Amino acid sequence: MREIIERILPLVQKPGRYAGGEIGSVVKRADEVEVRFAFCFPDTYEVGMSHLGMKILYGLYNTRKEIWCERVFAPCADMEALMRENGIPLFGLESRDPIKDFDFIGFTLQYELSFTNVLNMLDLAGLPVLASEREALSPIVIAGGPCACNPEPLCDFVDLFILGEGEEVNLELSDLYREHKRRGSDKGAFLRAAAQIPGVYVPSLYQVRYHPDGTIQAVIPKDGAPERVTKRIIKDMDKVYYPDQFVVPFIDIVHDRAMTEVFRGCIRGCRFCQAGFLYRPVREKSPDTVCEQTKALCEHTGYDEVSLTSLSTSDYTGLSTLLTDLLDYTEREMVSLSLPSLRVDNFSPELMEKINRVRKTGLTFAPEAGTQRLRDAINKNVSEEEILRTCNTAFDGGYTAVKLYFMIGLPTETMEDIEGIAKLGQQIVNLYYHNPNKPKGKSVAVNVSLSSFVPKPFTPFQWEPQDTMETLRQKQQHLRESLTTRKVQCKWHESMTSFLEAVFARGDRRLGGVMKRAWEKGCKFDGWDDQFLFDKWMEAFEECGVEPAFYANRRRPLDEVLPWDHLDFGVDKAFLIREWKKAQESAATPHCRKQCSGCGANRLIGGACFAKADPGVV
Repeated sequence: MREIIERILPLVQKPGRYAGGEIGSVVKRADEVEVRFAFCFPDTYEVGMSHLGMKILYGLYNTRKEIWCERVFAPCADMEALMRENGIPLFGLESRDPIKDFDFIGFTLQYELSFTNVLNMLDLAGLPVLASEREALSPIVIAGGPCACNPEPLCDFVDLFILGEGEEVNLELSDLYREHKRRGSDKGAFLRAAAQIPGVYVPSLYQVRYHPDGTIQAVIPKDGAPERVTKRIIKDMDKVYYPDQFVVPFIDIVHDRAMTEVFRGCIRGCRFCQAGFLYRPVREKSPDTVCEQTKALCEHTGYDEVSLTSLSTSDYTGLSTLLTDLLDYTEREMVSLSLPSLRVDNFSPELMEKINRVRKTGLTFAPEAGTQRLRDAINKNVSEEEILRTCNTAFDGGYTAVKLYFMIGLPTETMEDIEGIAKLGQQIVNLYYHNPNKPKGKSVAVNVSLSSFVPKPFTPFQWEPQDTMETLRQKQQHLRESLTTRKVQCKWHESMTSFLEAVFARGDRRLGGVMKRAWEKGCKFDGWDDQFLFDKWMEAFEECGVEPAFYANRRRPLDEVLPWDHLDFGVDKAFLIREWKKAQESAATPHCRKQCSGCGANRLIGGACFAKADPGVV
């Protein structure tokens, strides 16, 4: 098999995607481990190798001598064709052994449009895609990641889901599997035992009943499964495992740099943002820990760029101390330091000066909406004055380009709000040309990136409908007509992909048949515009008798049983309802360091969400 793989690699566009052998990859002897784990990212190598969660868990698993974790990515069309033609099953990069012979096949679910790749990868592995047809103890197919917060559309295909953060629960699950493997247990016995581990959801142990109108009546556990499954969470970020070595790829990847996580969670509470609620409460690392981990990564990988990552890095309470200590190192070693996810309301000249000491990087901010009324409705908690002041600070510092993220189709949005995006862009252009400190002889570029609103579980907008595709196109056209300068450039994604994303984000188990049918029709890599087959998806919905608008474009009553109501991600439903009601009134909620709003997430760590925060920092 390995000889055949070597023979076909020169025939594909990027052999480095499938070659393995990179610096930092872990190779063990198969006969010296008890558990073999295939960590599958259902997208290309370049995308998957950029994902921090995969780097963390890959390193964590391989610290255990009895576990060997290998990486697996979705092969592109050229490689897949050659694999099928030559009878090569999907294999692990480290050993090139078929993953159907592993103990676990684990998928990370980062976005809904990767779901058909899960099916395709199982099929390429030589396994039945339906969990009910995989009867042996191994391989156990598991999945985790943010999209596991509503796992129902994938329940036909996945044996169990990990809810929440995986550093502890994944090892507990592996230890349980070792016991059952030694005992000679069958798959059913292992799954029933696994369901007792907090954070593990076994969908086959739950029955879903529906009302005649298609809404859910009840989700009923069986065989001793818990009524509600609560996500797992890491309480102490200074003590949790973090790798000091990443696998260094041979080819360019999307984010080819070292990454150090500074904290998890978010204080802000933007009502559309699923991540901001899923990862609550906020837990920070100390500046000393971040410094040590950053230096170790740079020294072991050779990267000359490092990113301090979080959902909102400028909200890190130890940022000033961290940058003071870290910049001495990065400047001496000529390492570029980037801070993604900056907020306009705490971006300062001092912060800009510090992040530009080694190398000036681009500035990106996210006003999200074009008017103050709509920013209040979505709880963005930034004012137009703050946006303009931040851009002016950037222009003072020599910047000539700013990238701004907005959403269209937000709840309560009107055409006036769409016009506000164009007006704000024009104000920023005018601000540049009136700035006496602007770079001489250079024009300004304001790049506006638009995404379509997708209602997501565990947010205050989980009950809201998505705008129809026709309405979204009308709003895009209205924005184009509202622009008065070429200095503002707008880009957006097609609304068809956002529509499908909304269907599966709020879907239930009845979508499993649709997904399987679409995959059989050739649907995969649905997140890639050049491979998205919208017509095939619509055929699959029609053939299965499922109306996609029922999931995407329907406003849901506040008392409706939602497909994910039996799962607990820490945020109380009563809090989400309060936030939904405030959105209808365009009323903002202060962020967590100004005032606790009683979301309930602090119960997961036994104290205040921001117990580590400096009370004077707002």
